Amino acid sequence: MSEKSNTKPPVWFWIVSILALLWNLMGVMSYLEQAYMTDEIKAQYTAEQLTLMQGIPAWVTAAFAIAVWGGLLGCIALLFRKRWAKPLLMLSLIAILIQMAYSFFMTNAAEIYGLIPGIIIPLLVIIIGIALVQFARIAEKRNWIS
Repeated sequence: MSEKSNTKPPVWFWIVSILALLWNLMGVMSYLEQAYMTDEIKAQYTAEQLTLMQGIPAWVTAAFAIAVWGGLLGCIALLFRKRWAKPLLMLSLIAILIQMAYSFFMTNAAEIYGLIPGIIIPLLVIIIGIALVQFARIAEKRNWIS
């Protein structure tokens, strides 16, 4: 099914897709900041926060990487109107859920980071991940992606 869909998406499809791409680029930047943490970046965190970050298991870091890179590729696929956007965004969501489950249930991140970075932002990430999968489903159903 390499044929291009003849159904023209509405303007809001492009707006949402671009905003989703920008959102995922922020996630990529966050991942890269964590993966390549410099002394300048470390200076912005408390000792407790650094200890928590340094104790993150490799499988959680892998989930983080899959979440952000899968989300980025999924959003690029949306902009190119490719059907493979949906499975990439679903993979990203699964990785988000794994990463956040670790944060919520296996650490005291909410206590260390506080309400907004420890609870609100992770919940927002989950909600946006779910919304992007739903958006891709709608786009597929309406033949905006193929």
